Amino acid sequence: MRSAILAFAAGVLLLQTRAELPTLWPWLAGGLLAALPYCWRARPATRALALLGCLLLGFAWAGWRAQWRLADELGSDWEGRDVEVIGVVTGLPQDFARGTRFVFAVEQRLTPDAIVPENLQLAWYRDGAATPAVNPGERWRFTVRLKRPHGGANPGGFDYEALLLERGIRATGSVRPGPATRLDAFVWRPGTVIESLRAAVRANFLALLPEAEWPWVGILTALAVGDQQAVQSELWTVFNRSGTTHLMSISGLHVTMVAGLAGWLIGFGWRRAPALTLRLPAQQAGLLAAALAAFFYSLLAGFAVPAQRTLYMLLVAAAAMLSGRRVAPSRVLALALLVVLLVDPWAVLAVGFWLSFGAVGALLYITSALTGDERGWRARVHEWGVTQWAATLASLPMLLLVFQQFPLVSPLANAVAIPTISFVIAPLALFAALLPWQPLLMLAHVLLDALMRFLIWCAAWPVWQATAPPPWAAVVAAIGVAVCLLPRGVPGRLLGAGLLLPALFWPAELIPEGEARIDALDVGQGQAVVVRTRGHLLVYDPGPQYGPDADAGQRVVVPYLRWLGAGRIDRLVVSHADSDHAGALASLRAALPVDSLLSSMPEQDGELCAAGQAWSWDGVDFAVLHPPASAYAKKTATNHLSCVLTVTAGGRRVLLTGDIEAVDENALIANAGADLAADAILVPHHGAKTSSTAAFIAAVGARHVLISAGYRNRFGHPRGEVVARYVENGGQIWRTDRDGALRLALGPDGVAVAGWRQEERRYWHGR
Repeated sequence: MRSAILAFAAGVLLLQTRAELPTLWPWLAGGLLAALPYCWRARPATRALALLGCLLLGFAWAGWRAQWRLADELGSDWEGRDVEVIGVVTGLPQDFARGTRFVFAVEQRLTPDAIVPENLQLAWYRDGAATPAVNPGERWRFTVRLKRPHGGANPGGFDYEALLLERGIRATGSVRPGPATRLDAFVWRPGTVIESLRAAVRANFLALLPEAEWPWVGILTALAVGDQQAVQSELWTVFNRSGTTHLMSISGLHVTMVAGLAGWLIGFGWRRAPALTLRLPAQQAGLLAAALAAFFYSLLAGFAVPAQRTLYMLLVAAAAMLSGRRVAPSRVLALALLVVLLVDPWAVLAVGFWLSFGAVGALLYITSALTGDERGWRARVHEWGVTQWAATLASLPMLLLVFQQFPLVSPLANAVAIPTISFVIAPLALFAALLPWQPLLMLAHVLLDALMRFLIWCAAWPVWQATAPPPWAAVVAAIGVAVCLLPRGVPGRLLGAGLLLPALFWPAELIPEGEARIDALDVGQGQAVVVRTRGHLLVYDPGPQYGPDADAGQRVVVPYLRWLGAGRIDRLVVSHADSDHAGALASLRAALPVDSLLSSMPEQDGELCAAGQAWSWDGVDFAVLHPPASAYAKKTATNHLSCVLTVTAGGRRVLLTGDIEAVDENALIANAGADLAADAILVPHHGAKTSSTAAFIAAVGARHVLISAGYRNRFGHPRGEVVARYVENGGQIWRTDRDGALRLALGPDGVAVAGWRQEERRYWHGR
């Protein structure tokens, strides 16, 4: 059974790597034909065929679920159009600087012929007037403007579109200014009741402990109801660098703790009521209570994958005990895996899925090493150390594959944080959720404050940083972990350490001398470019600021540089001061050391860019063409001060232009002359109509035209007439909103351009 479930899971994973959804009936038929012989004959000769059948069934199941979900889509003709809808607010609304974001379940589409999905993610922006509060369970009538799910597509980046698909959100958009009517104060449904309870707990916590005076109240809220948005964004850096991120959400350990406490309390009372024990044994009553407590706590926590895994394991164990059968823990884990994938086949795309099942699997794997006749505190300390070692080692391959780093202090930090949070702070937060008494919540905060001071100290320790290994190296590392965790005395355990080496020391890409790699990252409505030579790295614009607590530096640029294995930036060029180009400057400089800064902002430290500056790295030439040094003495708009940079390798050139406008283009034509010609250009001002004159396009003569712009941005960039001018001049158009990150290879052999969405396409992209 266990091998069959693993094969089914492999089929589900295989489907999630497809660029297009295949025709599913051949896979379903093949799976049934291959798996049926195993139903009545379990001979070794048929097992391999049966496992193949289970893989095909997993592939077909995930494909059918994907087809069903993708069918609920926003009509392409209805993107960017106003639609009037009636529906119910679901989920926890999240406040941000300019408004509120929430999930909206559509009940009626009042606009004739409108094709609108059932679940939307809406943002209601403040327009100067007081925006009404939005609460779970309310029925509203809105006019909305929608677009299909879209997120940045970058190497080493987070796939936001996959997250929306998993949650069943098939369109995003905003509430339009104008009348919005609350039709009902509350719609009674199981989901809205749960979400209303979660919102009430969050409101109580914030009322009892104002965030201005009690900085960790957001963490207590996350531990009580799974609202990770309540945690301050800068704290995630602390958790990542200390290896304790998994504890700041509702983990399986938290669910187990709640279930165990409920089971013990019910069992304790049940044994003291003879009439009850005659009807049902106290052990079974406690087990049922534990399962129910785990179920309700999982719902209250948002039903994340770790909570699901623990809940399903408890339900399977409860069913086995009530039936009188003994089921091996590994079978329970396998059945939980099957249930998770049947309910949510997209769970395999989440890092938490792999960390959760991997950690529990590792603990079950080493169970034999924890059994013995030795007792006492030394044995308990030894068991605790072995458990920490197994959980830490099991997470290593996935952390290197996804995050390219591993906190060296993680075992120490978790040894202190796991028992403190799971057995002290989280129970206090839950008691405070049930009984909103300020002293109880204050006690939890005081204890959490001491723990946070320790974690902040841990976060200052070194972090193992590595280039992103290929998937096969992570698989080999996982095998190495299994070998390392073999019982003491088994020969060959050192071989496991050797299998970890490719993932730990995977080399960075070696760029030949005289060549350059230029990547225009997909940062939405903004710009961020990374230029690499054999031994140097330059960032041209760190990207936009998305809000008070988020920017492209922390969300896109730093993860990409980590994916490359880069530990520092040799030169950071900030073209000009506009927030869509320089908004992430502070976060990028805080995350990585920068050897030199070149910008057009006199208020910044570093050097001002000026025409005539030039340098060479590894056979690649860099030159600044604009602005002239005299421009800083004049009072002028920031766009006119944009640093224009050329990168030349092997006789091929790329022109990076910032937000220059027509007057600056004319000055470049007059001053730069032949130096303006380039094989590729990053289009000025994202394709705005105030730039890219016909004379400038002809002077550059670029065959590859790169445009960095946000999907369906409010400025209408790039303008159609601008794109047409480049096409008429023979340029091939590349757009970050359509193609994802744009990757250029520049050298003697020419210019090669590729879009990340084409290289790593998935079936849900653009759907």
